[in-house]
Amino acid sequence: MKIMTWSGNVALVTGAASGIGRAVALAFAGEGVRVAVVDINTDGGQETVRQIERAGGESVFLKCDVRREDETQAMIEGVVKEWGRIDYACNNAGIHNDLPGVMAEVDQDLWNRIMAVNLTGVFLCMKYEILQMVKQGGGVIVNMASIAGLIAEPGSSAYTASKHGVMGLTKAAALDHISDGIRINAVCPACIDTPMLASAPEEVRQYLKSLHPIGRFGEPEEVAGSVMWLCSDLAGFATGTGVALNGGVLFN
Repeated sequence: MKIMTWSGNVALVTGAASGIGRAVALAFAGEGVRVAVVDINTDGGQETVRQIERAGGESVFLKCDVRREDETQAMIEGVVKEWGRIDYACNNAGIHNDLPGVMAEVDQDLWNRIMAVNLTGVFLCMKYEILQMVKQGGGVIVNMASIAGLIAEPGSSAYTASKHGVMGLTKAAALDHISDGIRINAVCPACIDTPMLASAPEEVRQYLKSLHPIGRFGEPEEVAGSVMWLCSDLAGFATGTGVALNGGVLFN
C-alpha cells in the first residue's frame, strides 16, 4: 500500500483552543500539515497557533461559533482562501451538560444548547466541508463523538442523544458521499483528561475514573492518534464507523 505524504496538506480542527482539539491540531502540524485552528475562544485558539508556529509549523486561527451557519460558511471560505483546499477536517467542538440529572429533570434550554453545539454544529461544519471536498475531488472528515454516542452515559440524556446523533449523521453522510472520494468517520472516547474534566470536583473525577477498568483517564494525544489514523491511507477502507477509545468502560 502506498502511504500518503502529509506535508503540505491542509487540516481544519474545530474546538482547537484546548484539550483534544489542541492535541489534534498539534498532531497534524507535527506531520507538516497546515492547520486551521477554529474555536470561539480567541485566546486559547491563538495559543494553539503559537505552539504550532514555535514548533516550525504553519497555522492560522479562525474564530467561529459553529451553531451559526453564516459564521461556519465564512470560516470554511476563510480556510480555502488561505490555502486553497481542505484535505482533513476534525469536527471536535462540543459541550457537556454542567450537572448530571435524570432525563425528566433536563431543562429545555440546556437541551437546546447541547444540541445546537454538539449536533447542529457538526452538521453545519460537515455541510460546508463536504461542499468544498466535492469541488476538490475528495477529503477525510473525522467527527468527535463520544462513548456516549455508542452507549448511554448515566445522567446525561441530552449529551447522549446529541452524540448518538453525531454517529447517525456520520454514517448517513459517509454513505451519501462515498462516491465523491470523501471518507467520514468518528472517534468515540470515554473520559479524557482535558481542562474540562480537570475542572470537575475531585469526587466526581474519582467516580468517573472508577468506571474505567484500565484504571486511568485517556490522554488527548491518544485521541489525536486515532484521528490521524482515520485520516491516513492506512484507514482507506474505513468509512461510516466509530472508533471506541473506552478504556474498558461499559455504561450499560
